[in-house]
Amino acid sequence: MQKLSIPKGTRDFSPQEMAKRNYIFKTIQDVYLLYGFEQIETPAMENLSTLMGKYGEEGDKLLFKILNSGDYLSTANREDLLAGNVHRLTSQICEKGLRYDLTVPFARYVAMHRNELTFPFKRFQIQPVWRADRPQKGRYREFFQCDADVIGSNSLLNEVELIQMMDEVFRRFGIRVSIRMNNRKILSGIAEIIGEQEKITDITVAIDKLDKIGLENVNAELSSKGIPSQAIEQLQPIIMLTGSNREKLATLKQIFTGSPTQSATGHSETGLKGVEELEFIFNKIDVLGINNALELDLTLARGLNYYTGAIFEVKALDVQIGSITGGGRYDNLTGVFGWPDISGVGISFGADRIFDVLNQLALYPEESICKTQVLFVNFGSKEEDYILPIIRKLREQGIRSEIYPEASKMNKQMSYANAKQIPYVAIAGENEINEGKITLKRMATGEQELLGGEELLQKIILL
Repeated sequence: MQKLSIPKGTRDFSPQEMAKRNYIFKTIQDVYLLYGFEQIETPAMENLSTLMGKYGEEGDKLLFKILNSGDYLSTANREDLLAGNVHRLTSQICEKGLRYDLTVPFARYVAMHRNELTFPFKRFQIQPVWRADRPQKGRYREFFQCDADVIGSNSLLNEVELIQMMDEVFRRFGIRVSIRMNNRKILSGIAEIIGEQEKITDITVAIDKLDKIGLENVNAELSSKGIPSQAIEQLQPIIMLTGSNREKLATLKQIFTGSPTQSATGHSETGLKGVEELEFIFNKIDVLGINNALELDLTLARGLNYYTGAIFEVKALDVQIGSITGGGRYDNLTGVFGWPDISGVGISFGADRIFDVLNQLALYPEESICKTQVLFVNFGSKEEDYILPIIRKLREQGIRSEIYPEASKMNKQMSYANAKQIPYVAIAGENEINEGKITLKRMATGEQELLGGEELLQKIILL
C-alpha cells in the first residue's frame, strides 16, 4: 500500500491549529482595517515574465515554475532538449510560476490598475507564497505573508503609523517585542564617509551579522571583501555606537557634518538626510507613545538593494527566534513595470513565526480557539423535532451549537463531546419535553441544571 505523504516544506493544519492561525490573521487584519488599509488578493500564479529577474539570480532559482498545459514538449527546442539546457528549456515549456512573495505581484497590480486606484493607496494582503528552498526548522516552501503597504506618498507619517500598527498588533497578541529601526540613507552615508561607497552592500551584509557572529568575525568578513583596514577601523565606533536613540542620532549628525572629534570624518548629505528622517519619526512616536521599545540599530540592513529609507525589524523578547516582522521604505516599486519613481513603504508580519511564538508562550486567549459551545444529545426523531428549533435560536444569538447526527448510545455521544472538548451537553428526553425544558450538563464537573428555553439561552450567553 502506498505511503501517504505531502511535499517537503509544506504542512497540514488541524482544526485546533487553524483556529489559532485564524486568530493571528484576524488580529492583524483588524489592525490593518483600523488604519484605513483595504484588502486585495492576487493569483497564486503569475506570468514568469512578471516574476523573473525581480529577486536576483538566487531568487530566480527558488521560483516554483509551472509546466504549460498539454504537450508542453512540443514547443521545446530539440537541440536544447538533447543538450539538457535547463535555463533555455524552462522559458520554452513554462510560462507561469507560483508567486515568491506578495510585493512583486502588488507592484504588478498597481501598475495594471493605476487608473482605477486612489492614491495614496493603502493595501493589505494575507496570502500564501511559495519558495523552492531547502526545508528546515522555521523555513517552509509554502507559507503565509501578511503585508501592508502605502504607495504613492513620500510622507514619513506613513512610517509613524506603520510603527503604531506593529506595536498594536503585538500588544493584542501579548508578545513583548523590540522594534528595531534604521535608515538606508544612514548606511549609505557611513560607507560614503569612510570612502567605500562602492562596497556598501558588502559592508551592510557583514555588519548585519553582528549579533550572530560577533565583531571580530564581522571585521574579518569586511577584510575578505577587500575593505582596507583603515576603513574597517573607522567603522568600529559607528557600528558599536551606544546610548539612547537621541544620543546615537546626535553622534551620527556630528559624524556626517565632518566633526573633527570623530574618528570617521567627512561630510555626507545623504547620511544627514537619513538622520533627519529618523528624528522626525522618533519625535512623532514620542508624542504618541507606544507600548514596546523602539530602538535605533545601526547594524540593521534588511535587503539593502531594495530599501531606500527607513527600515524596520521586530524581534520577540521572550523567545529565541528570528525576525517576526520587517519592512521599510522603497522608492521605485513599480519601475520594473514601466511606472517609475513611485515611492512606497510597507511591513510584513511573519504569521508562521508568530504562530510558533504564541505557542511557546501559551498566549492564545481561550475564546480564540472557537469550538462548539454546546452539543445536543440525539435520542430520536421526536426529540430532534423538539431541539432543532432551540438550536436555531441559539445559533441566531451566535452560540456555536451542534446536534449529534444519529440517535446513538449515550456513551458514544458523550465521548464525542469529550473528544471535541465541548464544555456543555444539552439533553432533552421524554421528561424534559413534557416539561418544556432542557437539561444542561457541564462536562468539566458533571453538574446538571434543568432550564427552560429562554433560561438555557441566557445561561449559555453568560458562559
